[in-house]
Amino acid sequence: QVQLVESGGGLVQAGGSLRLSCAASGRTFSSYAMGWFRQAPGKEREFVAAISWSGGSTYYADSVKGRFTISRDNAKNTVYLQMNSLKPEDTAVYYCAQSGTVVAGKSPDMYDYWGQGTQVTVSS
Repeated sequence: QVQLVESGGGLVQAGGSLRLSCAASGRTFSSYAMGWFRQAPGKEREFVAAISWSGGSTYYADSVKGRFTISRDNAKNTVYLQMNSLKPEDTAVYYCAQSGTVVAGKSPDMYDYWGQGTQVTVSS
């Protein structure tokens, strides 16, 4: 079955950086778009970034545009989220998700599989 395992979360000061990784297994990684979502306490899960199967197309939430970068390495079955200039409002559990198609999108409904999440905490 498909497994998505996130890593790289932690505690960082405002203005700092973290890189999240998500290792996928169970089906042909390069055939599917990937996404990152996050959920803060008391809030709904929200879209952060997505990348198409080839990496040729990327999408970002307005709140992270210019600070976060999504990328993928199909040879390593891994998707990354580089997070720079972190703010306290970025504090959340970050989830990796795998789409059911090659096309990336912002809707959680497009994603078939989800990781268990990794905590990111940004202190002020």
